[in-house]
Amino acid sequence: MKTIILAGGKGTRLWPLSREMMPKQFLRFLGESPFQKTIRRAMLFSKPEEIFIVTNKEYKFRVLDDLEDSRIEIPEENIILEPKGKNTLPAISLAMKKAGNGKFVILPSDQLINVNEEYIRSFRVAKEMSNNFLITFGIKPKKAHTGYGYIKPGEKISDAFKVEEFKEKPNLNLAEEFVKKGYYWNSGMFLFKRDIFLEEVRRHSPEMLKIFEEGEKAYDYVPDISVDYGILEKSDRVAVVPMNVDWSDIGNFDAIYEILTKDVNDNAIFGEVLTFNSSRNLVIAERLTAILDVEDIILVDTGDALLVLKKGSSEKVKDIYRILKEKGDKRVEVHRTAYRPWGSYTLLEDGSYKIKRITVKPGKRLSLQRHYHRSEHWIVVRGTAKIIVDGKEVLLRTGESTFVPAGSLHRIENPGKISLEMIEVQIGEYLEEDDIERFEDDYGRC
Repeated sequence: MKTIILAGGKGTRLWPLSREMMPKQFLRFLGESPFQKTIRRAMLFSKPEEIFIVTNKEYKFRVLDDLEDSRIEIPEENIILEPKGKNTLPAISLAMKKAGNGKFVILPSDQLINVNEEYIRSFRVAKEMSNNFLITFGIKPKKAHTGYGYIKPGEKISDAFKVEEFKEKPNLNLAEEFVKKGYYWNSGMFLFKRDIFLEEVRRHSPEMLKIFEEGEKAYDYVPDISVDYGILEKSDRVAVVPMNVDWSDIGNFDAIYEILTKDVNDNAIFGEVLTFNSSRNLVIAERLTAILDVEDIILVDTGDALLVLKKGSSEKVKDIYRILKEKGDKRVEVHRTAYRPWGSYTLLEDGSYKIKRITVKPGKRLSLQRHYHRSEHWIVVRGTAKIIVDGKEVLLRTGESTFVPAGSLHRIENPGKISLEMIEVQIGEYLEEDDIERFEDDYGRC
């Protein structure tokens, strides 16, 4: 079987932990990122050359970094870049156009699943049934949950059921009723045979056929729609295969609380946190944090933003994201640490001047570039830097520094075997990231 991994989502309900340039599928607060874990699950049924990843140009290098760190080699031509985000139906259609015929497992990249024999058995059942049905996987609920959609099973067919109805995220009373009646959580995982998928596209979303004919060009006029709304809720050829596994879509901070290990007072802690007479809290902090006499709160501190809310209110975080986005606040886009194909930089001070810590991976280099409104002072704190300024090349070692005047053509390279770390001080009348003119770039950036 082939596998399509959907890796283009923004994860707005996990702000400030998740940002547009570092969405939840690439966060590594649980060790490997959800994307890396998804790749490993894909390899249960597919060879690396049978795995196709749909993402966007902003996330391409995050995908490549996660693959490199996992030592998994997916052909780069199997990384499919959408021209714009238009939900899951266009993404799946574009991947199928690129991947050709066959049976396809569809996996979101932002889920956490405890893989067991039941997981593997469910896919074997689905593979057999996919000759006649579009298959979705239903998670057996462990409790009533208002953050997930539900699937009402109908007629039993072998080890699965025909889908009678899809239900949107319910209130608590409805969720309890759904669980009592044997409904399943809608996992967002699917198994489609390409021929059957195309037949149902022709019947229910014929405009999506343009993607199979024109590829990325069709994104200018196909609708922004999920595969659930566009196909599955309309089709009479959908079956649900039950799956009894520990599963989370990490959809909000309440979901994160559920999956993290708890202390004796049911606090879920990530970071250096002291608790006093406090219970059932989630605290994720980048600096020393103490909580006293509080219960059922969520506290997320990322250094440049602090979020505090009651448990149960996580769905409202997307409203904060929306407000900041409308204001043009850059903190919805990047953390203090921003990742680049050559490494990363962390913003240490931001005012009338900027101070950054720059990390360059071994063998990598920044673009050959210049800035018109700022000068830069570089100090090497670890490793060796090859510096080019206006055609002159010099090697800087730990403790050495150089000055780059505004308007100078310059480049940083790490020729060594360990990561290069530098402190950069920027001074000038304009210090934003768009004051850059690139002349050469190893990564094809403008």
